[in-house]
Amino acid sequence: MKILLVEDEPNVVSFVRRGLMEAGHEVSVAMDGTTAWQMIQNDVPDIIILDIMLPGINGVELCRKIRSNNINTSIIMLTALGTSENVVTGLESGADDYIIKPFKFSELLARIGAVTRRASGSGSQGSTIVINDLTINTRGKTVLRGEEKINLTATEYNLLEFLARNKGRVFSRAEILERVWDINFEMNTNVVDVYINYLRRKVDKQSDKKLIHTVVGMGYVLREE
Repeated sequence: MKILLVEDEPNVVSFVRRGLMEAGHEVSVAMDGTTAWQMIQNDVPDIIILDIMLPGINGVELCRKIRSNNINTSIIMLTALGTSENVVTGLESGADDYIIKPFKFSELLARIGAVTRRASGSGSQGSTIVINDLTINTRGKTVLRGEEKINLTATEYNLLEFLARNKGRVFSRAEILERVWDINFEMNTNVVDVYINYLRRKVDKQSDKKLIHTVVGMGYVLREE
């Protein structure tokens, strides 16, 4: 697997690069965001491991640039910025996963495996999900509510598809974090609530038929009223 590591700390670069190569991956390195963008344009990697605090283009800006150019490679942010606000910003910019430094290398390998499975299996359970007037095309990653196209970020789409595939099942915040992003945060994080609100504004706000529901004391569910 081709992996681009975008990191400006030499010790981290050496440690991560060596471990990834020992795991059988082909690893390229960029130590600033501008160089990384040039490399991505020339040869899109399978996975990008991306720090946020970078010279030139920072990690959030680079992630947004990648997604705005419809590059669908998997992106894992690897950063020391660990507040809920940092995580939301990173995921909202288009990252698939978010790891906080310091980290265990075994965790990084597990996250690489998780994003790879999600990318390869996104269309394996059927390419279209229809719930009421909501239509999700899992191959094209497109969403319609009636005849209106809904534009979602990668993270919003992943959450919506997960809830739709499990229509009628209630999930706690912790379960959503683990199953959508493979992330374990402290229980007081508001990341899930933030993204549920994003989806409600885009998917439900203009419709009389609400699909995304809160089950008090338990979590969230997507179901027809």
